[in-house]
Amino acid sequence: MRPDSASPLVPFLIACAGIATFSAMDVLMKGLSIDIGAYNAVLWRTGTGTLVSGAIYLAARPKWPDRATMRIHAWRSLFVSGMALSFFWGLARLPMAEAIALAFVAPLMALYMAAIFLGEKIGPRSIAASLLGLAGVIVIVAGKLGGSDYSDEALWAVGAVFLSAIFYAYNLILARRQAKMAEPLEIAFFQNFFVAAILALGAPWFLAVPDAGQAPHIFGAAVLATTSLLLLSWAYARAETQILATTEYTGFLWAMLFGWFFFNEAVALPTLAGAALIVAACLIVIRKAPHGDPIEPAAA
Repeated sequence: MRPDSASPLVPFLIACAGIATFSAMDVLMKGLSIDIGAYNAVLWRTGTGTLVSGAIYLAARPKWPDRATMRIHAWRSLFVSGMALSFFWGLARLPMAEAIALAFVAPLMALYMAAIFLGEKIGPRSIAASLLGLAGVIVIVAGKLGGSDYSDEALWAVGAVFLSAIFYAYNLILARRQAKMAEPLEIAFFQNFFVAAILALGAPWFLAVPDAGQAPHIFGAAVLATTSLLLLSWAYARAETQILATTEYTGFLWAMLFGWFFFNEAVALPTLAGAALIVAACLIVIRKAPHGDPIEPAAA
């Protein structure tokens, strides 16, 4: 139960730790996506994640989910698969800060998806916020196309991250329903299991066995992804979404730091300006969000 009188400081800090952990996972996944491709990076990470989260989940001897819950686990995992593949394919070809900044448009897209799938009304304030976020995307893309480091794949990579944001936005809609039906550990296990199972369908054509040197990175990415999901789930169960949602934007700071430290990526001024516009737009939306909105974090 969420204690309304309790200070949100500890959940806020735990949520920040969850974002930092997830950003560290992005570093490992970017390297793996460059080396063995996004498909294999996601397949091997979720396969390993199934074993890691499954060991914890099954040790608790949980009650097996009913058919309706299992259906939403599988349905959401289908979109998580698309989200992860497109994001990490783009991340392998873009600086981390650019990819994370572009992905921030997902909450804005979720507004329109909530209107379509949940019948929620979109007010003029939300429309203005989405236009501001769109301006941020245009600034980042224009800076990318006008830069000296522009490559033939850059626009495709931007499109892949944008597609990932669309999948993520729909994931937010599904996550609200899923969080009411299952506990975080159950969600973590079945999400890893179903994503790995879905991607395994392409194994006859795309599977590549990583070498032994990549095994620690795959295991580390699986552990970090599971840890991040559990930290965020713990925090979101104890503080209001409108307080914790702002922690998502600390991911941009981690992306700048990790991109510079591990991949020698400089952050361009258009990226900073575009990210500021997108974050401002999302904060406008967050301020009008209802208290206690049960949004379960959706890990890629």
